[in-house]
Amino acid sequence: QVQLVESGGGLVQTGGSLRLSCAASGRTISRYAMGWFRQAPGKEREFVAAISRSGNTNYADSVKGRFTISRDNAKNTVALQMNSLKPEDTAVYYCAADEALYLTVVTTTSSGYEYWGQGTQVTVSS
Repeated sequence: QVQLVESGGGLVQTGGSLRLSCAASGRTISRYAMGWFRQAPGKEREFVAAISRSGNTNYADSVKGRFTISRDNAKNTVALQMNSLKPEDTAVYYCAADEALYLTVVTTTSSGYEYWGQGTQVTVSS
């Protein structure tokens, strides 16, 4: 079983940047496809970005060109670099792990992930 802890959230102005980090423990993340999701108040949790075991990536249309997901298996971490932030990016951001059998699989639905972190708040002021 893998445990996930997010960090790096905070308050930033429109147009600013933040880098979220997800630290894993208990198991190596090389066994997992990894994803980031977010949930704004009163809204459903939504997909943001994901990276397969082999490094394939997938992004929600709303963040393409602004966000970048990456993984460092040696450090057992996953990062989400967020640039050109907008007020609509305000949400709690969650890291998730999917024990994917195949190296290239990228999962974009929350039901596909078995393990979740506690979340980190990102607030973008206008």
